[in-house]
Amino acid sequence: MTASMGATGQAASTGQAASIGQEAGFERLAQRHRRELHVHCYRLLASYDEAEDAVQETYLRAWRARDSFEGDALARAWLYRIATNVCLDLIRARARQAPRLRSLAEVSWLQPYPDRLLDEAAAAEDQPDAVAVNRETIELAFLAALQVLPARQRAALVLRDVLGLPAAELAELLDTTVAAVNSALQRARVTMARHLPSHRVDWSARQPSSEERELLARFIDAHERCDAKAVAAIAAADIRVTMPPYPWCFDGLDMLAVLLQRAFGPDREGDWRLLPTAVNRLPAAGSYLKRPGDSKFRPFKLDVLRIEAGVIAEITTFGPAVFPELHLPATWTRAS
Repeated sequence: MTASMGATGQAASTGQAASIGQEAGFERLAQRHRRELHVHCYRLLASYDEAEDAVQETYLRAWRARDSFEGDALARAWLYRIATNVCLDLIRARARQAPRLRSLAEVSWLQPYPDRLLDEAAAAEDQPDAVAVNRETIELAFLAALQVLPARQRAALVLRDVLGLPAAELAELLDTTVAAVNSALQRARVTMARHLPSHRVDWSARQPSSEERELLARFIDAHERCDAKAVAAIAAADIRVTMPPYPWCFDGLDMLAVLLQRAFGPDREGDWRLLPTAVNRLPAAGSYLKRPGDSKFRPFKLDVLRIEAGVIAEITTFGPAVFPELHLPATWTRAS
């Protein structure tokens, strides 16, 4: 489950310490760790956009502090320290802590993370830390549960239980004691266990299974045919639909029927076409809508499916802002 920062990083040489003081050397260091730092910040913040801002701030602070970088230090650990503190500052400044977690709707700032970016990082054979990126705890349920934790507990749990940072190094990074770290971890783990869905047996990310891909295909087919009964046939009786950043939460087949009537009924806004994709290691579909009088299908929403026991247990619907990162087309002209 964990990938120790010490095990995956290599001690920086004196030559490396000197090289990062130069722009070219610093840029190489930045590019080497950018994706995993972005995912680390994303996990703490649960926002793709805010994670991007955090990474930029991380490298700004790192550049300003480059003279303090020591040749016998770990470059990766040095950057993680800076990135974690940037995120802690953002969490406090923006009050990014959910008071409770009855559903994903409680985390209004939650955004999806494209699987293809995780795959790109894992495919980079020259990055020894790529495995850590690939195995990261990235599912929406885990991210949302993290947002209930206070900032330091959140950072402690991610750095210890996900990245495998030893307690002593974690205490140094957070400028506290090992005893305080262990206490924070204990409280964080209890809170996480209370808020994670009961179906979770571990925290390891994985690719969507063949069963999940098949259900996604059936979901897409039913959606394009505007067949509400076909959607209901593959949905759990207690299915939940949320739409961050909106605070709405729809539970059960009766509420799903209301939503499908709006999307598929005679007063619907137009015709649908969907493309399969994946975010947060979950199957997803990018939806395009062609309104009356328009010749093109235009981006409308992203539905992320959580599948349990062979049916769709939860649908989390986001806006289409992430379509470019998913390499989904800006418009679609496929015939109806």
